Amino acid sequence: MKTKSVIRLVLGALLVAAIGLTILYRQHLDAAALEDWVRGAGVAGPIVFMVVYAVATVLFLPGSVLTLVGGALFGPVWGTFYNLTGATLGATLAFLVARYLASGWVEQRTGGIFKKIKEGVEAEGWRFVALVRLVPLFPFNLLNYALGLTRIKLLHYIIASYVCMLPGALAYTYLGYAGREAISGGEGLIQKGLLALALLGLVAFLPRLIGRLRQPPMLEIDMLKRFLDNKEGVLVLDVRTTGDYMGEQGHIEGSLNIPVEDLPRRIAELERYGDSDIAIVCRTDKRSTKAARLLARKGFGRVNVVRGGMTAWNLNGWPVER
Repeated sequence: MKTKSVIRLVLGALLVAAIGLTILYRQHLDAAALEDWVRGAGVAGPIVFMVVYAVATVLFLPGSVLTLVGGALFGPVWGTFYNLTGATLGATLAFLVARYLASGWVEQRTGGIFKKIKEGVEAEGWRFVALVRLVPLFPFNLLNYALGLTRIKLLHYIIASYVCMLPGALAYTYLGYAGREAISGGEGLIQKGLLALALLGLVAFLPRLIGRLRQPPMLEIDMLKRFLDNKEGVLVLDVRTTGDYMGEQGHIEGSLNIPVEDLPRRIAELERYGDSDIAIVCRTDKRSTKAARLLARKGFGRVNVVRGGMTAWNLNGWPVER
């Protein structure tokens, strides 16, 4: 066995052992102990805190408790900076471990989650990382490892993570700060409490806002024609009404017609196409975009909206069925 393989095997085993010990003795790793470590370190306290946060992230400890402690110890401004930096360092370490040391173990542990993440990164690159940092679609600690198995560039991963984890870090840091102020009897408790609730409300609203603003991937009409001519296994999903599907514009040969209004109750009909590319067609783009968002929420990762829909198809004079 090569020396490099032995090193990877040993380091992977040490990581698994460290995670196991952390889970076994996690009841002893409480907020009070962390505060004692940080205060005992004096001026090096922030560095100690960020290192502990990073290691905790690698070892699957919950970051929310650490973030609250950071807010209580350092206040809303520096606390946010230290929390965000520690979380990003930990996320980067987990990413590197997965990419270079323990890829097999990570892929086995993440299971079906990895497949969806890989498809998302291949379709959208750093934008997918930004999305999953803003909207918690997957468990944070597992996500860090799973992203290490994708082909995303390390720098893109770090920047997208740092920037897009900011809203959550700010909200929970301020909550920790407000809690400490409430215990110590500081001034302006009502205002601070209301601001903490407002920040948490904003973070809770982000998934809905991102879902509305996020545009699904678009597929140009000529690319769709090329895929179909080459028989590349693309499912054309026509989401117009049955009348429009059989009407004047006609429809693409071999397409499947499920009106967008019926899609939620007929989603089971698409399960066998879960690993296929799905090209959504309508008269134009509006209903197609609605259908693409619905499929994305149901876990379909390779969904594209055909730009211009059947209107663009007919403008090119390509054959249709009626």
